[in-house]
Amino acid sequence: MLVFMTIIAGFTEDKTFRPKKFFLKGSKRDQLHTLMVKTLGAGGNLREAVRVPAGEKDNEWLAVNTLDFYNQLNLMYGSIRELCTEATCPTMSAGPAYEYYWADEVQKKPVKLTAPQYIDNLMTWVQAQLDNESIFPMEGDDFPSTFKETVKTIFKRLFRIYAHIYYNHYKMLETLQEEKHLNSCYKHFIFFVEEHDLVEKKEMAPLATLSQKLSGGQPVQAP
Repeated sequence: MLVFMTIIAGFTEDKTFRPKKFFLKGSKRDQLHTLMVKTLGAGGNLREAVRVPAGEKDNEWLAVNTLDFYNQLNLMYGSIRELCTEATCPTMSAGPAYEYYWADEVQKKPVKLTAPQYIDNLMTWVQAQLDNESIFPMEGDDFPSTFKETVKTIFKRLFRIYAHIYYNHYKMLETLQEEKHLNSCYKHFIFFVEEHDLVEKKEMAPLATLSQKLSGGQPVQAP
């Protein structure tokens, strides 16, 4: 029996929807996800909420949260997808100092893409990792020795979407009154990344000041 099922949500470059995965109802990962949502919804200590629950396995917690962060960002970017076009965002950038080129197992030589092309490639790649049972096995199966390294790569790439949104689309999210939700999601993201040592500080440099403000509970604005 498969651990994951799908519903319709998200985006693709042609503005159709991407399947959003969730956990089989009643499964261990579904229970962990329910616990996570309940803890976050209770408004408790976010630092405590990102830690592995007592008695649970690290990799199971990473698997549950990796999918959840993918879904969160999928929906967040989907809200401004029509405004992130090849004309408005000809490069995948996070301000003038940071530009990202795409490379993966197939496209080994980094190539320059527009932001929507890059992000579509990125989310398609992440979904492929989530779908691959040799990487994200069914419950009860052993995780591969490379599992955390794959998770690190996923979080490093998801960060780039946050960076692009903050630098290029924050004003629009303010207009849509979604900036508080963005800040809340990103704060959760950085706390989880820090707790589990998932992304090197140099990779998160584009939003370093913003991350410090969010961590300290200070007012934030676009970089």
